[in-house]
Amino acid sequence: MSKRANEEPAFVLHRYDWSESSLILEVFSRQHGRLALLAKGVKRPTSQFRPVLLPLQPLLLSWGGQTEVRTLKAAQWQGGHVMPSGEALLSGSYLNELLLRLLARDDPHPRLFDHFARAVQLLAERADAQQAILRAFELLLLRQTGLLPDLAHEGSTLAALDPQAPYVLLPEHGLRLATASDGPAPAGAHWLALQAALDEPAPFIATLRACAPALWVLQAQLRALLHHHGGVRVFKTRQLMLDVQALSRPRALAGPVTQTNPVSLFDTFSS
Repeated sequence: MSKRANEEPAFVLHRYDWSESSLILEVFSRQHGRLALLAKGVKRPTSQFRPVLLPLQPLLLSWGGQTEVRTLKAAQWQGGHVMPSGEALLSGSYLNELLLRLLARDDPHPRLFDHFARAVQLLAERADAQQAILRAFELLLLRQTGLLPDLAHEGSTLAALDPQAPYVLLPEHGLRLATASDGPAPAGAHWLALQAALDEPAPFIATLRACAPALWVLQAQLRALLHHHGGVRVFKTRQLMLDVQALSRPRALAGPVTQTNPVSLFDTFSS
């Protein structure tokens, strides 16, 4: 794996203090995957990197070095869309945390990078479709990392799904017929539609549309898989979203909630 790159498309996922003036950045790049970069002097007010290295912004980064932590050489905004704001910013930070939890360093996933860039753009443009965007990206992330079972067959018997019967998705097992104790579960027809969408040459929009009929039921099914493979009981950004929603309800009559600071979200979770 090359230790050097020039104007590589990338997103900043997270950052850590390194010294009084420098940061360690966790970035997701198209051709090099997830990696760590040392951004020297970036916390100084005069740093040219300071206004550029923001979350959920398409960047072109250059770096070099022969160690696991490379040194950032240049950074510029690639343009294309504005930064998500409000709840969409929290949703985007949740996607960042998923990548940190589920991707190994120096493991390229160019197609997943394209899906992530598309998801971030849609979060900024379509506030009404946040849940569908999150579900679509969760499915594509699991698919691209080899963690999503076949959604067209039962996991244990490999039998074709009954379109009318409900099925639950279990970690390390796949789909099985739902029982009364499992609660609501998507019907076989919905799982089949999701598998067909994932198999499309350009699957993001197809998967987003396939998610729409059962968003909240599907959320519970995917959450178990993501928690299992991410090694967590709850993702920190999801808990933050719930806390923000709880705070906003009693304040609804008093006026709007202050918008979330995008930079402060870097400190809501760790890898």
